[in-house]
Amino acid sequence: MSEGQSSSYEKLQSKKSLEEILEVAIAFERTARDFYTDLIPKVSKQIRYLVEELADEEQRHFDLFSELKARPDIDEQIKTMVDTPASDKRFSDAVHLPNLGEQPDDQAVLQYALGREHAAMEQYRALAKSTSEGPIKELFTFLANEETLHKNQLEKLYYEIIHSGGV
Repeated sequence: MSEGQSSSYEKLQSKKSLEEILEVAIAFERTARDFYTDLIPKVSKQIRYLVEELADEEQRHFDLFSELKARPDIDEQIKTMVDTPASDKRFSDAVHLPNLGEQPDDQAVLQYALGREHAAMEQYRALAKSTSEGPIKELFTFLANEETLHKNQLEKLYYEIIHSGGV
């Protein structure tokens, strides 16, 4: 490849269609929902309510993305190419789930949830910045704010449980 072709190829690789991004986001939320749902009977009673809430939240996010992607009024917008956020690889990798065993400890569950919320927060915030006005930008902005709130709540709970000896 000549220098010009290489540069063009790299630019093309650094962009994705909003449709591709929505597909990854739907998979991210679906795997999170399934992961947390599977964890509910395995975690300690101390954090079971939290894992139930996380499963419900991920289901709501999955529904929001699925409903948005199905809207006929955004058909053209989802074909738009946008810059792939720097957080995209970490976000995409979060679709692959760890095996926390049959009796995962609270710290491992909370650390995983914190990492996942952080990856989602970064990804949705970057996408909100790079998306033009409209329902897709609004959803990314809403979810970036929601993931930030979740992350802050998880950090507080993590500190209470792990560093202070309990809630």
